[in-house]
Amino acid sequence: MSKIYIKTLLFYLIINIINISNSSENFFNEGIKFYENKKYEEARFMFERSIVFNPKDSNSYLYLAKIYNIEEDQEKEEKNLESALLIEPNNEEAILMSMKVALKKSNYSKVKKLSETFTKICKKLCGENKNILETLSNIEPKNNES
Repeated sequence: MSKIYIKTLLFYLIINIINISNSSENFFNEGIKFYENKKYEEARFMFERSIVFNPKDSNSYLYLAKIYNIEEDQEKEEKNLESALLIEPNNEEAILMSMKVALKKSNYSKVKKLSETFTKICKKLCGENKNILETLSNIEPKNNES
């Protein structure tokens, strides 16, 4: 009788683990749909739920950062970008967004440091780095002249 109980318990645990992992993916996918339809409040809720089930989902943090960027909440945007980069240090989109935040905050040394990392790992967004560095080079001489 105890073997049946153990097998039943194991089966139940496996089913629950599968359901939890599917829930995380479903929340993220629903969040993407809301984000693409510019329903940012609903998207934020779905990404936050996704993080509850899978706290190591860097993409949920990245999309939260995108939402906060749209809403111009730089502090929350930066916090979510930092979380995404802690989980996935080579996330080129998160690094690029972090560079833009640092540029807005006039943190030029951080932009240069992130740019060095970005140059090493970029695959899709390499041209964006050049644009940011051009902006940086246009700003820095003005700061030195003052």
